Amino acid sequence: MALFIQLTAAALVPLTPLSDTARGYASEASAENTRRAYRAAWADFAEWCEAAGHVPLPAAPEVVGSFLAARASTHKAASLTMRLVAIGQAHRLAGHRLDTKHPAIRETMKGIRRRHGTAPAKKAAADVVVLRDRALLLVGFAGALRRSELVALDLADIRFVAEGMVLTLRRRKTDQEGRGTEVAIPFGQAERTCPVLTLRAWLEAARLTSGPVFVSVNRGGAIGTARLSPIDVAWVVKAAVEAAGGNPADFAGHSLRSGFITSAARAGVAERHIQNQSGHRSLPVLRGYIRRGSLFVDNAAAKVGL
Repeated sequence: MALFIQLTAAALVPLTPLSDTARGYASEASAENTRRAYRAAWADFAEWCEAAGHVPLPAAPEVVGSFLAARASTHKAASLTMRLVAIGQAHRLAGHRLDTKHPAIRETMKGIRRRHGTAPAKKAAADVVVLRDRALLLVGFAGALRRSELVALDLADIRFVAEGMVLTLRRRKTDQEGRGTEVAIPFGQAERTCPVLTLRAWLEAARLTSGPVFVSVNRGGAIGTARLSPIDVAWVVKAAVEAAGGNPADFAGHSLRSGFITSAARAGVAERHIQNQSGHRSLPVLRGYIRRGSLFVDNAAAKVGL
C-alpha cells in the first residue's frame, strides 16, 4: 500500500494555483456529503486559527499539529484524520503543499491514536481488515489487474513458487474464451511492500483454504465467505489515499492498474514488458498510460538550463 501511495503521490501536487473555474470543477469531483464534511472541517480549522492568531492558508505544519492536539479531547482519531485531509485538500486547491508527513503532524497523530485509541477488540478487527486491504492493493498493483480480475481470484488460482507467485486469471477482458492467463508477481524489495509475503500473511490470518481470496470481514473481525465486489476495490483504494493525506476523488479501482503502468514507465521498463504484465492488446491505449507516466523522463525542458 505504501509503495502504491508513494508512486502516485506526485499526481496530487499541482504546479500552479487553480483558477476559480478549475477550482469549481475540482470541487465537483467529490460526493456532496464528502464536500459538506470537508467544508465543515475546514471551517473548524479556520476558526481555530483565527482565535489562536495563526494563518490558516498556507498553514505551517506546527500549526496543523497544534490544531489536531487541541481537538483530540473532543474528537475521535478518524474525525481528526478527515480534518487533516480537508486541510490538505484546501491547500492543494489554493496551490500550496501541506506536508502531512511532517513530524509535527505525523507524531502528533501517532500520539493521539496511542492515547485515545479504540478498544482492543475493535483494534484487532481493524488489523485484519488492514491486512486484507494491504494484500488487495499490493497484488492488484503488482499484477496490473483490473478490479474485476482482482476480486475474481480464488485460492486455486494462486501458485507460490521460488521467485514469488503466479496468478491464473480465468477470464480477462482480452481472453473472452476463458483459456486463462498467467501473471507472475515476484517478491518485493521490502517485506512491508512485498505483495507475495503480504498475501501469504492475509491467507494465514484469515485461515482460507479454498474459495475466494478477498472476502468480507465483519465489525467483530470475523472472516466471511462473501467475495468482495469490484466497487469494494474502489473503496479500499480511496481509503488508502485518504489515509495518506491525498484526495480520494482522484483515485478509483482502476488506479491500481493504471498506476502500475505509469510507474513502470517512469522506471524505464520496456513497453513489451509492461504489456506482458498488463495484458493490453491495444498498444495505443497502453502507450497513452506510458506517455503520461513518462512526461518528466528525459524531459527536454529540464535540459535547457531554466
